[in-house]
Amino acid sequence: MDAAAPGAVAAGGRVAACTAAARAEGVRRGQRIRDAQRRCPELAVRERDTGTEGRLFEDVAAAVAELAPKVEVVRPGLCAIEARGPARFYGGEEALRVLVQDTVVEAGHDCGSGVADGLFAAGLAARAGQGGVVVPEGGAAAFLAPYPLSVLDRPELADLLRRLGVTTLGGFAALPSGHVAGRFGADGALAHRLARGEEPRPLAAVPGAADLSVRAAFDPPAARAEQVVFAAKRLAGELHEGLAAGGLTCVRLEAAAGFADGRVLRRLWRHDGRLSATAVAERVRWQLSAWSAGRPAPGTDPEGIETPVPGGDGGDPGEAAWGGIAWLELAPDQLVPDEGRQEALWGRSPLTDRIARAADRIQSLLGHAAITRPVLTGGRGPGEQVVRVPVGDLPPGSVPDGPWPGRVTAPAPAAVPPHARPAEVVDAAGGLVAVSARCTVSAPPAALAIGGTTAAVTGWTGPWPADEHWWDPARARRRARFQVATEDGAAYLLAVEGGHWHVEAAYD
Repeated sequence: MDAAAPGAVAAGGRVAACTAAARAEGVRRGQRIRDAQRRCPELAVRERDTGTEGRLFEDVAAAVAELAPKVEVVRPGLCAIEARGPARFYGGEEALRVLVQDTVVEAGHDCGSGVADGLFAAGLAARAGQGGVVVPEGGAAAFLAPYPLSVLDRPELADLLRRLGVTTLGGFAALPSGHVAGRFGADGALAHRLARGEEPRPLAAVPGAADLSVRAAFDPPAARAEQVVFAAKRLAGELHEGLAAGGLTCVRLEAAAGFADGRVLRRLWRHDGRLSATAVAERVRWQLSAWSAGRPAPGTDPEGIETPVPGGDGGDPGEAAWGGIAWLELAPDQLVPDEGRQEALWGRSPLTDRIARAADRIQSLLGHAAITRPVLTGGRGPGEQVVRVPVGDLPPGSVPDGPWPGRVTAPAPAAVPPHARPAEVVDAAGGLVAVSARCTVSAPPAALAIGGTTAAVTGWTGPWPADEHWWDPARARRRARFQVATEDGAAYLLAVEGGHWHVEAAYD
């Protein structure tokens, strides 16, 4: 969606995640899982994977691209196009809205489409009615007025406004702008502009014919996705340097790849702030994954005849670049003045920048997964609360808010083995200690055996039961945890599951 355009079409909805039937039952984006499943018991819940979302949504963006030359991917699940030109070509805004919806549905995805003055209003219009609505030009504020404050995706601001007696976007929009900025700060002022149907960031067109795009050529053509991703990181750094020289930053970026067979594929990506080099590389990775899914496997043409792959090394076909990529280009499509950022004290460069550059050099030598970083996630066990993500990849998502009943309490264990270690907990008579369905311990633990070594138990506490994913038979787990101290001064976190004991972690 172009901020200068009076209209925008937003094609949205959760790709392959929320069907029209689920929406009819009251399932909405941002709901708690238990609330969504209460309204729609047959709803399937899967762990979020941003890479998979990007690949799946590429089909939607490609379908919309058949109708309009420039499709902007706001995020996996929502894309936008300028409405003025296509609406005139297809016979009006309502005709364009219906055509976009029908095209995406024919591609095999549930979809809603809406037309409005700005991207925020167009996104809500795509979820209104039975498949979207057209908001009359100049009517965005009236359309938004009845909506609750929760659609702003700012829970703290919404909670504060509700305590002040403001419950809808219309009530929030009626507040004086100066008072809102003074009371709620810059983010509150931004939300206030959204509630009034105004664009949060007006387009700042920059005159001049300077070409700020950056390009990398591959000779021979790149046959591995990692080659292109590393080049995207380097190009993103060069692009940011060129923009910084002119006091600019980019909030919409076009990534284009030219294949050895002559095809050129382009995609627009949008971000509310500066797109970092990591974010650019991640989006290029999504595009490569999506394009590979729609092409024949390397080494075959569409008729199944074997053909050589330029630069191929006989590796995993899923990692090959489908005929070879000859060049990659990044071009800023929407420029705004750079408001700057706070540097470290005394002019020093931020430490994180130096670490990122060093990590890039090591990854170029040892591979993308050679360096990982721990990322906190939600979970009950200590091994579930941290995942390792390759440096440069986006984390799996925000930390769930819990409250995670049955979670292991502080202090945290000192060591968590990569794989569960089998153990045996026996009572004074030598029988295996068991835990009943009512969480009753058959007998006090007397000895602990790990790897052929047995030690007497001097203290224990538990059990802490955890019945997880009970609604999904394939992922359901029922276990109980114990903390156990032994006579040799060691302490362990143990778990019993299906009658079998194992060591989850060890304490100092």
